[in-house]
Amino acid sequence: MAKDYYAALGVGADASPDEIKKAFRRLARESHPDANPGDPGAEARFREVAEAYEVLSDPRRRAAYDRGDTLDLGDLFGGFGGGGLDDLLRSVFGEGGLFGGAATGGPPRGRDVLTRVNISLEDAAFGSPVDVKFRTLVRCDVCEGSGATPGTERQTCPTCQGTGAQRVARRGILGTMMSVTTCATCQGSGEVIADPCDACLGRGTTQQERSVRVEIPAGVDTGTRLRLNHEGEAAGRGGRAGDLFVEVQVVPDERFDRQGDDLVHRTSVGIAEAALGATIDGPLWGGESGEVEIPAGTQPGWVARLPGQGMTRLGRRGRGDLLVVVEVEVPTHLSEEEEDLLRRFAELRKEQPAGRKRRWI
Repeated sequence: MAKDYYAALGVGADASPDEIKKAFRRLARESHPDANPGDPGAEARFREVAEAYEVLSDPRRRAAYDRGDTLDLGDLFGGFGGGGLDDLLRSVFGEGGLFGGAATGGPPRGRDVLTRVNISLEDAAFGSPVDVKFRTLVRCDVCEGSGATPGTERQTCPTCQGTGAQRVARRGILGTMMSVTTCATCQGSGEVIADPCDACLGRGTTQQERSVRVEIPAGVDTGTRLRLNHEGEAAGRGGRAGDLFVEVQVVPDERFDRQGDDLVHRTSVGIAEAALGATIDGPLWGGESGEVEIPAGTQPGWVARLPGQGMTRLGRRGRGDLLVVVEVEVPTHLSEEEEDLLRRFAELRKEQPAGRKRRWI
């Protein structure tokens, strides 16, 4: 065996026909000369994997190869001429071409548009409709997107005969290879305009500002992208509009810090309230408040959990929790009476605070 075709495709000798085809599809895209411009060795690598596939994909040739018989390589691909290799590629990749995006005719699609919208944390929690504004191409009102002056008609493209695609032949050491490309004359629409619309200069689109209402789902977070099909850039001459992507930016809320589906609210209590216990108000959505019981002996960093008062869970039922974090506030300025009381308290607890200092005014 002069050549190891299995090694060329990266498969084992027991590989199934589907595995061989899958390996060739991957390696053909990687090694094709069009994917490696300026690489003089690309055609040789492509020929090697194509030759390996042509042998191993044919049961008769594969059996002869496995037996070690001498193969007549002159019969491969019709001798690398007459479109034989092109026929092979079409049989594997279809008419769409080696890279899966070759032109198949028809008007081009509009580009996708990305815009951003700022929403409040409360709107993120419960969802809300918002209007987003952006500049993009829209269908020309004068010609209704046709690109032709009203009253005139578009004509079949003489280059591609209305298919929107051209087959281009390229010769190399592999012989003649055919590829399908978008028609350069009509840009894939299959039609040409003899009398272009004055408003859009034959493009079928004009630049304008649009406003689109977007339903923000409950539970979104900063970075969430919403996709609106066919709301992006318009494509003239009957083409389909692109999509609109709306990226959400949630504005920070002074009351809450978000931690996933939970919310954190930080509050302070005095020394006496922490020691003796107290009832405080915690903020809730809609301007309301809920009571939080602070137990006697509360330490700094104590957390009260209010179930179901946090963020809506995106795409799921229920809401997260509200966590009220309590910090104990130590006074920085004391009146003489407050200082005396604290010193008496220290004596009862056998604590030794610093000596009396002159009070700051």
